Amino acid sequence: MIEYSAFSKLSQSSDSDARGHAAHLAALAYLQHKGPADEQAALYAALISFLDDPSIKVRAALAYGLLHSAEAPRPVILSLLRDSPIIARAVLQYSPVLVDADMVPLARNADSATLIAIAQRASLSPRLAEILIGRGDRSLTLRVLQRPGQVLGEQILLQLAQEQGEDAQIRGALLALDTLPDRARLHLVSLATEALRLCRLVKGALAPDRLERLLRDGKDSALATIGETASDAQRDKFVEDLVGSDRMNMRILLHSIATGRVMFFSACLANLSGSSRDKVLGLLEHGSRAAIGALMVRCRIEPALGRLLVRMVLHARSADLLDDLAARHYVVTALTEELLAEYDGDIPAELEEAFAYLGEQNVRLARKAARGVLSAFAASSTASLALPSPAPQLELPAA
Repeated sequence: MIEYSAFSKLSQSSDSDARGHAAHLAALAYLQHKGPADEQAALYAALISFLDDPSIKVRAALAYGLLHSAEAPRPVILSLLRDSPIIARAVLQYSPVLVDADMVPLARNADSATLIAIAQRASLSPRLAEILIGRGDRSLTLRVLQRPGQVLGEQILLQLAQEQGEDAQIRGALLALDTLPDRARLHLVSLATEALRLCRLVKGALAPDRLERLLRDGKDSALATIGETASDAQRDKFVEDLVGSDRMNMRILLHSIATGRVMFFSACLANLSGSSRDKVLGLLEHGSRAAIGALMVRCRIEPALGRLLVRMVLHARSADLLDDLAARHYVVTALTEELLAEYDGDIPAELEEAFAYLGEQNVRLARKAARGVLSAFAASSTASLALPSPAPQLELPAA
């Protein structure tokens, strides 16, 4: 507690530290005041008077007292916003009194330090965030994208993915957003795939053909996962974009069913056939072989490929292809053997791509299944492993 006379003496002191102390006390007293209205008015007048103090230390003490309160007088906060840069930036960063209309003009024209102060606010509206990104400052864009829970419009995210997706850090920040549109995510995955393809470290570690197979399989998995995890409306839009841009192909259909992405697979067939998604899903779950075959015809899929997809669907009904690698391996192996038996090893041209895909998956799944099997067996078994005797080495005459 401090008497009015003592407070008045501090306010009129020639010492700026004393006046700063008085300004801070006045700010706290105003915010915590519960007394008569004339006392409140006197405190408000004191706050206004400190705005004209020639010492920046006094005005900073006033700002510090009001900075974090939503009850701070708006005229005082706006005046401090136009004060020296160090005070203005603190107000911009912390004051909950400010609204977008107060900050938008500054965000469009201010220097980088002021923009960073805005970007560090506790909450940032989508409008203000997009203006900050629109300033074209890479570090500021990253700062906004990396804000936890920051909401951004779909259009600005699509624009960033298209225009700045080549930047690895921005690409990573965009891919970390749960709200990133599926089209933008697929585009960024394509850019990341290309970056891996060109990376010297990656190129030096894998043979070109194997690297190409791994990247292609990873891209297929990413595409199917994006389609599978999207909401119903977003999934339909995503599939429509794939079909409209001629990116829907047999490999995508094969991969989606082989990896258990049933919702995405059904959305693809629904779009291609012009049927409802629920009807297609019902056919995939309970329809007869003939009914599923008729669905493939409506999708305008070549007969041989259609029959292969029907077989995959029927196999998938009894297996968890999403999580069970052994089941996935079994299905891929069974389909491969059925094709070899049906065509007596002479695979027709229209099935070559599908057969090659099954072969790639078979090798990849076999590699995964084999990892750790021998070491696990060795750890659990005490039996000896009988190894064949080494063949005698061929002795060559001296040259």
